[in-house]
Amino acid sequence: MFVFFLSRRRLPRGLMSLRVSGMSVFPPVRRDRVIAQLPQAFRKEAALHITEEFNNKVRMACKEQRTGTVGFKISKVIVVGDLAVGKTCLINRFCKDAFDKNYKATIGVDFEMERFEVLGVPFSLQLWDTAGQERFKCIASTYYRGAQVVIIAFDVNDIASLGHARQWLEDALKENDPTSVQLFLVGTKKDLSSPAQYSRIEQDAMKFAREIHAEYWAVSSLTGENVKEFFFRVAALAFETNVLAELEKSGSRQIGDVVRINSTSSNLYATKKKQANCCQ
Repeated sequence: MFVFFLSRRRLPRGLMSLRVSGMSVFPPVRRDRVIAQLPQAFRKEAALHITEEFNNKVRMACKEQRTGTVGFKISKVIVVGDLAVGKTCLINRFCKDAFDKNYKATIGVDFEMERFEVLGVPFSLQLWDTAGQERFKCIASTYYRGAQVVIIAFDVNDIASLGHARQWLEDALKENDPTSVQLFLVGTKKDLSSPAQYSRIEQDAMKFAREIHAEYWAVSSLTGENVKEFFFRVAALAFETNVLAELEKSGSRQIGDVVRINSTSSNLYATKKKQANCCQ
C-alpha cells in the first residue's frame, strides 16, 4: 500500500494564514503582479478573447467595487502534459524567476500560489504542476477536479508530445465541466527550435488549439520569452470570467429581492383569503 503526499512540504503563505486565523488574509500583491490592461494574445488567430480590452461590465464593476467575493477567491490552474516537456520549469520561471538545468521529474503533484492585482482588485492563481509519468497519472488526475484553467504543455521540438495533448485534455476534462474551463495550449522550449522547425509545428499546434477552443502560446523557460506575458494573460482572463460570474449571481439575487419585497406576507395572506372566499 502506498501513501501519497504532495511533494511541496509547506503550504503557500496565503493558505497557511487562512488556516491559522480562520480569516481571508493573503500576502500582499507584488508590484510586478499588477495588471491594469488586458494582456494581448500570442496569436490572434488562436485566442480565447478576441477583443483588446477587458469587458466593459468588468471594468465598471471593478471601478464601483462590485466584484463581490472575487478578491478572496483562488482560481485553480492545472498544468498537464508529457514527461519532460517543461511543466515545472515553466511554473518556476514565472513564480521564482529561476531555471534549473538539472532535470527532476515531478512526483505526483506540486503547486505554487501567485497573487495579482487586476483592475485594482486582488486575485489569486493556484498553479498545480502535475506529473507526466504514466505511473503517477492516476494519482495526479485526482487533483484535476475543480480547475478553472487547464494548461496543456508540449515540447515544440517533439511532435509526439503535441500528439499526446488530446489525451491529456480528455483526462483533465473527465474531472471538470468542459463548458466552465478555459484551455491553453502551450509550446515549450522555443529557444531550442530553429525558425523553420518551429514554423512547421506551430501550424499544427494552432490548428489543434482552434479545434479544442484553446488559446495557443509558445514560450521559453530558459530565456523567459513570453512566460510572464502568458501567465498575466491567464490571470486576466480567469479574473474576467470570475467577475462576470459574480455579476450574474448578484443580478439573480437582486431580482429575487424585488420579488420578496413585492410579495409581503400580508399580501400573500390577503390573496389566499380572497381565493378562499371565491371558492365558497
